[in-house]
Amino acid sequence: MEIRAVESKRDRKEFIRLPWMIYKGDPNWVPPLISEAERILDPRKNPFWEHAEQKLFLAVKEGKVVGRVAGIIDRNHIAFHKEKVGFFGFFEAINDYEAAELLLSQVRQWLKAKGMKAMRGPLNPCQNEECGLLVQGFYAPPVMMMTYNPPYYPELFEKFGLRKVRDLYAYYAPVYPQPPQLLADAADFARKKHPEATIRPLNLKRLDEEVKKVKAIYNSAWEKNWGFVPLTDKELTFLVERLKPLAVPDLALFVELHGKPVGFLLCIPDLNQALKHINGRLLPFAWAKLLYYSRKITDMRLVIMGVIKEYRMSGLEALLYLVGNRNAYKLGYKGVEFSWILDINILTRRAAENYGGKIYKTYRLYEMRI
Repeated sequence: MEIRAVESKRDRKEFIRLPWMIYKGDPNWVPPLISEAERILDPRKNPFWEHAEQKLFLAVKEGKVVGRVAGIIDRNHIAFHKEKVGFFGFFEAINDYEAAELLLSQVRQWLKAKGMKAMRGPLNPCQNEECGLLVQGFYAPPVMMMTYNPPYYPELFEKFGLRKVRDLYAYYAPVYPQPPQLLADAADFARKKHPEATIRPLNLKRLDEEVKKVKAIYNSAWEKNWGFVPLTDKELTFLVERLKPLAVPDLALFVELHGKPVGFLLCIPDLNQALKHINGRLLPFAWAKLLYYSRKITDMRLVIMGVIKEYRMSGLEALLYLVGNRNAYKLGYKGVEFSWILDINILTRRAAENYGGKIYKTYRLYEMRI
């Protein structure tokens, strides 16, 4: 077994293609789009790398790549949280502790040499993207932009000395023909308290203006969230470009008071239900197959739901949930995943539970001092 740094185009190709070997025969794995995986890791295309650096490593056994990992240092995180924490991500490996140990040791050494005091992960490459290791809920495939991994990964991490720092929950609930009573009561409370409140869909014709409003709400609503780092303008544009093809205006809702946006809800169709049929490639025939299966998507993911701090606990969240559920039911969706929600975010967890959501998957972030 040896570890080598990713230096060449061939190395990078092997880094990106390794999951096809790790998950061969796993019916729940959804192959990512190869072009998307390349773009996320490419410093020339992903603006996250303008304030972060990466070091990619491969584990090679008898000439065959059997593992991978990335070391990540986010200068914006260090500045925002005043902590010298480095990250690891994009971890994949065969069920062999030697491979995992060598990979994680290499990242630990690299981060330590860069002056970091702790190692946290997995993040792919940050909390605004895919993050966390699946530790419960292996029976179901992941939804869009959520992680998936073999059940043996937690044991490899813990044997190395990594320990839980936070759990991230995914709740699942049906889309209702009639909303739960708790949700309806909370929405009635909001209407009485804020009779001027209105709900409107995202205007795709004025997307640039709408994105600025979303950013203001996002940075206010999540400001105190553990691990949160504000998105830069370029990062938000990058994210919007990727999500725009999935945008359904009736599932992207603003709540406004006197014409001022104070909250936002975003649900996206679970494109993974279609992507699992095309094996990561958008070849001419794959486009047709993707379009065909996209019409059969039954579930969606609630990605963003936030109200600025001045109006939290006023019931406006319930109004967003209520209208979002009504629109989703009209569009034919059957279920929704609320993900992810921090274990310590009690208010958001209660909101998901009031909607009727149940925890069905748990993702874990690990940390160790270095």
